[in-house]
Amino acid sequence: MNSVRIRIKKLDCNAVIPKYGSEFSAGADLYSLTDKDIVLKPGETAFVHTGIAVEIPEGFVGLVYARSGLACKQGIAPANKVGVIDSDYRGEIMVALHNHSVEERVITDKERIAQLVVTPYLHADFEVADELDDTARGVGGFGSTGKK
Repeated sequence: MNSVRIRIKKLDCNAVIPKYGSEFSAGADLYSLTDKDIVLKPGETAFVHTGIAVEIPEGFVGLVYARSGLACKQGIAPANKVGVIDSDYRGEIMVALHNHSVEERVITDKERIAQLVVTPYLHADFEVADELDDTARGVGGFGSTGKK
């Protein structure tokens, strides 16, 4: 398995360093850091501190995804769906959690709130063209390939 070194700075001594749930997990769990419970009403979004900053190497990006159990069972997921941590960002990782459920939800201190996936990326060189190559699909979008 390939790995990359990610330097982490604890901005608070009580912050929890991200941890992988299993040997082959792609995402490392991010933990909340709060001095009191955060109550999320239905439809509400709150910025949740993690108390950590990371040094993502150039050519990589940190992607913050929902934790499947929290999202599917509780209706709590990142408001922006996928957070992006660029390699030049050195501030605290904050997770904007949104309550999609119809019930109040509570985020407690040191709760696993999201997962961080570190992955390489390509930087695109955008080039304006008068025409694009034809494909079988063409301009069909939003379900144009069918359900089955």
